[in-house]
Amino acid sequence: MTNPSTLYRGGVLHCPADPTATALLVSGGRISWLGADAEAPAADRVVDLGGALVTPAFVDAHVHATDTGLVLSGLDLSRVRSAGELLDAVSAFAAGLPGDAVVLGHGWDESNWVDGRLPDAGELDRAASGRRVYLSQASIHSALVSGALLAACPEAAAAPGYDASGWLRRDAHHVVRAAAQGSVTRAQRVAAQRVALAHAASLGIAAVHECGGPEISDEEDFTGLLGISGAGVPEVYGYWGELSGAARARELGAVGAGGDLFADGALGSRTAHVSQAYRDGDSCGHGYLSAEQVRDHLLDCAAHGMQG
Repeated sequence: MTNPSTLYRGGVLHCPADPTATALLVSGGRISWLGADAEAPAADRVVDLGGALVTPAFVDAHVHATDTGLVLSGLDLSRVRSAGELLDAVSAFAAGLPGDAVVLGHGWDESNWVDGRLPDAGELDRAASGRRVYLSQASIHSALVSGALLAACPEAAAAPGYDASGWLRRDAHHVVRAAAQGSVTRAQRVAAQRVALAHAASLGIAAVHECGGPEISDEEDFTGLLGISGAGVPEVYGYWGELSGAARARELGAVGAGGDLFADGALGSRTAHVSQAYRDGDSCGHGYLSAEQVRDHLLDCAAHGMQG
């Protein structure tokens, strides 16, 4: 039998057409009826939802597929609660890598730690046995890096946001991030993208908005992701965050020239542009764009018929 019909009953369906609906019938891959259990038509198969909520598939409106895939297959630091736990996690993860590999981790958040002390570059060197280490903070706007990675990026020392301790922000962070990500092969990046899309699909996400840009991912990475399609993966809509780059965004196949066009930093990294200095810092963060630049960018988008 092709395309058997399925009746889902005993659920919660917040549908404007019938706010009290508890059942729906799927025929030929489409919803053909919804209403109350007692009024449900016959079907080839019946599924009892047990009171579960039924919704349309989700859309994730801000994704970095390559980074997400690398995190899912890399070192997850979201559960560490101290510098010691972070160093132990780095040591255990690095032990399974080749000696010339870069340790990529993500998700630490010192605001949840017992004392808030961060490990320094030398401690990361020892934990990773001399490997280069790049560990992005939960906000993704700063990172802890090892001395080995700092040595491989001497230009970072002259960039705003540099700190010899290894906690880098602003432009210095962009420099080391590019170096760390540049160590990942193209094949690894494609594999990471597929891991991210498969994970999204497993969560009921039917479409994702990829937020790329010259400071986030290269053009080949971006267009390659837009070319992934087929059963079992979400639809991908691309946004290219390049200032006054609406024409280039269109050429790359993006639906908008924005998404991650940084106006300022992030609260967790103390780089979000705020009106009063941070109580645990010495600045008001940093604004990357002026009002005039934002104006000109939006006018450029309008001229090219692109979202800004």
